[in-house]
Amino acid sequence: VANEGGKHWTVNEVKALIRIWSDKNIQQQLEGTVRNKRIFEQVAARLQKFGIDRDWKQCRTKYKNLKHEYKSVKSAQDSGGTSKSMKFFNELDAILGHTTMEQTSKSDNDESERLPEWTEAKSEKDSLG
Repeated sequence: VANEGGKHWTVNEVKALIRIWSDKNIQQQLEGTVRNKRIFEQVAARLQKFGIDRDWKQCRTKYKNLKHEYKSVKSAQDSGGTSKSMKFFNELDAILGHTTMEQTSKSDNDESERLPEWTEAKSEKDSLG
């Protein structure tokens, strides 16, 4: 029995995952963190209500794969190569399409507030030896 991401996701399972992912609350939690085990445990629990038995790791892996595939299709389209597409592009575009620009400008501001300038200057001095 292949367990580690082994069982292929059915169309209905992916649709359910995307439906949960499209929840604004889940999106906000995912945007704000890298350590997201708890979020994906919530996602897995919600999938169980649909009768879908996936653990948090499978959910996170599928989420990452979908996001990665979406980004590569999106960038191919943006550069004029429209031949590239994927199954759930429109659904993912509804979730990711509008947040990508907002998110970058928002996270840039967050980062500048969090990281003091000396962190960069210090690393330059270290490299000078």
